[in-house]
Amino acid sequence: MKKRFLKVQLISFSALTLFVLFNSCSQTFCIKKASENIEGERDGYRYELWNQNSQGKACMTLRKGALFNGQWSNVENYLARRGLSYNQTQEHQEIGNFYATYDCNYKPSSKAGGNSYLSVYGWTIDPLIEFYIVEDWRNWMPAMSKDAIYKGALNVNGSIYDIYECTRINQPSIVGITTFSQYFSIRRDKRNRGTINISEHFNKWESLGLDMGKLHEVSFVVEGYHNSGKFSFNDLDIFVK
Repeated sequence: MKKRFLKVQLISFSALTLFVLFNSCSQTFCIKKASENIEGERDGYRYELWNQNSQGKACMTLRKGALFNGQWSNVENYLARRGLSYNQTQEHQEIGNFYATYDCNYKPSSKAGGNSYLSVYGWTIDPLIEFYIVEDWRNWMPAMSKDAIYKGALNVNGSIYDIYECTRINQPSIVGITTFSQYFSIRRDKRNRGTINISEHFNKWESLGLDMGKLHEVSFVVEGYHNSGKFSFNDLDIFVK
């Protein structure tokens, strides 16, 4: 009886230890009514959770390395992203060639009226640009916008990406409410796992007259607009060679 009791004690201690270790590797944030965003850096990767007007529920969980997951419901506009951060002093060519590998369990709502993207995402300044390499999407994409200007196409990583430019007038940005351009590469064959040669898109955009500025970030983002959903990255690495 004594040995059996000691064995049960050991199993309970091990389970408790595993529970503590697992939870020490993850951290969850949810947007409160008092603010729209939470940002910081962990494990060498920048993260940001943004929920426009603090509407609905918006959460993000940081895991080991670059991994993260999140969920949202009844939002106006939700963005959860994680990746590489820069100090806005160098253009992408000065830093190196950017790549990403990823595998995402991406489950946005399919209900009509809202939309969602799974994308590489980032910003530059001088000029102020918001950019997307859209791997998967639901219900709506920028090509459907009235102001979308088709610029060309890029054949890379097993598919053709259609390239568009849009203009956002007096909208939220990394420098506040202002007017700025958006660049989109939209994959024709949607997917939620694979390898992305990010710099191929940067170079193609510039060859089409879409100037890139000095880098603020290169991240992976999940965005939801007027809908609900959840996601979890099983693999994610954003790196420079």
